[in-house]
Amino acid sequence: MEALWPWLAVAGLGAWHGLNPATGWAFATALGLRHRSRRVALRSLAPIAAGHLLSVALVAAAATAGLVIDPAWPLAGAGVVLLLCSAAHAVRRHRPPPGLAMGFAGLTLWSFLMATAHGAGLMLVPALVPICLSGGPALTASGSLALALAAVALHTAAMLAATGLVAAGVQRGIARWSGRLGHGIGPVRRS
Repeated sequence: MEALWPWLAVAGLGAWHGLNPATGWAFATALGLRHRSRRVALRSLAPIAAGHLLSVALVAAAATAGLVIDPAWPLAGAGVVLLLCSAAHAVRRHRPPPGLAMGFAGLTLWSFLMATAHGAGLMLVPALVPICLSGGPALTASGSLALALAAVALHTAAMLAATGLVAAGVQRGIARWSGRLGHGIGPVRRS
């Protein structure tokens, strides 16, 4: 059972990330409502997961390679880029809010920056160490990296599942609420 706890921690942190509105479900919901399509909301989950996966995988690869990373640098760098993007969108007020007009490539970049800025990969390191060391007394490039990538895949799958469930539920609730009140959003197409 002791070997199972790190894997449960990795999955639990993924689900926790998926529940956080800053990690994407708010954008997926907004895109689905804007286009009045559940399919658009579900399609937006792929770039959200890709950006999150890339951020976490980079940290996992660095940890398994034995690199010591000062957490301040990636967090500050991603934070600065996010602030610059927000400032650019604030200057151009006539455009839709960030995330609604950036497309799927922009959503992937945003997700990568958000995951990096809030240290998604860094918080997995304590769970990755026992996973990667479970195969032997020392970290090896092939075994440890494969285990770390499996943990990252599990983390991302849990995050994606939670994000999708929350986005679908919120989108359905808003569509029903706005349809009853006649605010013009209308029900969501099941396309």
